[in-house]
Amino acid sequence: MFPGLAAAAAARRCGWSSARRLRVRCGAAARVSGEPREWQNLVTFGSFSNMVPCTLSQVKLYSTNIQKEGQGSKTLTVEKIPSLDEAVKAVLKKREYGPKYTQNNFITGVRAMNEFCLKSSDLEQLRKIRRRSPHEDTESFTVYLRSDVEAKSLEVWGSLEALAREKKLRKEAEIEYRERLFRNQKILREYRDFLGNTKPRSRMASVFLKGPGKVVMVAICINGLNCFFKFLAWIYTGSASMFSEAIHSLSDTCNQVLLALGISKSVQTPDPTHPYGFSNMRYIASLISGVGIFMMGAGLSWYHGVMGLLNPQPMESLLWAYCILAGSLVSEGATLLVAINELRRSAQAKGMSFYKYVMESRDPSTNVILLEDTAAVLGVTIAATCMGLTSITGNPLYDSLGSLGVGTLLGVVSAFLIYTNTEALLGRSIQPEQVQRLTELLENDPSVRAIHDVKATDLGLGKVRFKAEVDFDGRVVTRSYLEKQDFDQMLQEIQEVKTPEELETFMLKHGENIIDTLGAEVDRLEKELKKRNPEIRHVDLEIL
Repeated sequence: MFPGLAAAAAARRCGWSSARRLRVRCGAAARVSGEPREWQNLVTFGSFSNMVPCTLSQVKLYSTNIQKEGQGSKTLTVEKIPSLDEAVKAVLKKREYGPKYTQNNFITGVRAMNEFCLKSSDLEQLRKIRRRSPHEDTESFTVYLRSDVEAKSLEVWGSLEALAREKKLRKEAEIEYRERLFRNQKILREYRDFLGNTKPRSRMASVFLKGPGKVVMVAICINGLNCFFKFLAWIYTGSASMFSEAIHSLSDTCNQVLLALGISKSVQTPDPTHPYGFSNMRYIASLISGVGIFMMGAGLSWYHGVMGLLNPQPMESLLWAYCILAGSLVSEGATLLVAINELRRSAQAKGMSFYKYVMESRDPSTNVILLEDTAAVLGVTIAATCMGLTSITGNPLYDSLGSLGVGTLLGVVSAFLIYTNTEALLGRSIQPEQVQRLTELLENDPSVRAIHDVKATDLGLGKVRFKAEVDFDGRVVTRSYLEKQDFDQMLQEIQEVKTPEELETFMLKHGENIIDTLGAEVDRLEKELKKRNPEIRHVDLEIL
């Protein structure tokens, strides 16, 4: 029996269904009188990696010449045929893509028209591909192959140089358009200021009619009036404590104006430069406010108190000062109640205690108003007490001590504001209980094996960014894809696979679809996370 045929029979007995036919073309076999036909060094087998179960990994065929003494030489030729393993490796060899490869990239229609200066009619002639949409409001959208778009742009413009010139001209036109738009907007604002703005109330204005904006506006009005009357009382009496209170009200008013600017900035729509919005502007304004209280309020109060101790001056009648302090106590107390009610309502909505909500500075603007008004009420009490002692004893040193006490109180408030807002700006995590619930939601999903490196950061204004590294179960994802396929059709496709090229086509087709299924699983998990915690606005799930 021929060794080649014996190898094929052995492979068949081992159940190797993919064995290929070995074609052997032989010349005339050497015939020697009285000697049987024989093959010498015809077929040698490569190594068998394992004999049980039997596997035929490689077959090497050679040609040999048979020469006999006194006889003519005849040649036995065997064609060298590559093994199945070599053929598959030749097809599925490693691709060298280089540092830049964009042939398989997809591009949207808008980007194609902007970057390659094409018209919508030009895109109609290109291949259209439906892909899963990254946006929540649409399930799929149309994209184009970048290579097709580049070829079409060269066809339209003729060369890369012509395309570059056109892009430069369009860029200049865009800059000119923006300049004209800015000038027109400025003229329109001046026109509205002259005739009166009759448009409906804008979003910016509505912010100051409810919530923290309303609290800030009330505080600005009340503290502005208090500041004016306290300065009048200080000019009339010359009291150091009254001067400290006037400076206190002035710093509060300035800081609350700064808070109003921060609130108005924080509600602006995100832009390409600030994709996560401007919500941190409230923390920034509160931080600057804390620094202002320390420098302006505490610093001037300490300075005036020390100067009063070193150079005590007699004071005039304090009757008007007492009246203004009483009115200030009532107004500051009213603003304090407004701030307390707003913080209590917000804390209940978050499911937190009032104390914890204030300590973590979840609402920085209202938090500043609360602390400033608390310091104002305590400061009025300290000033009134020290001025009363000065009136009874006639010693102006008590009044100077009152100024130092108010300055110390403002210093404590400013230090607390600086600390809490700095912590918020550094990136503070949400409640551990909330993080645990979100982590459990992911871990309980059948397509997830494990969750690592979970981060949930508070962006301010009730916005949370959630990030986690997810180890997906590839078998579950693949099964999810197979459940949506026609098994009879897939079996037919498998049976039709005869060559390595057809195998590669089959694997690439279903491999790409499985990757799309994995992307759909990520989208589903992101939607479930946002549904579980509506504060989550940005979800980043990284696949391990």
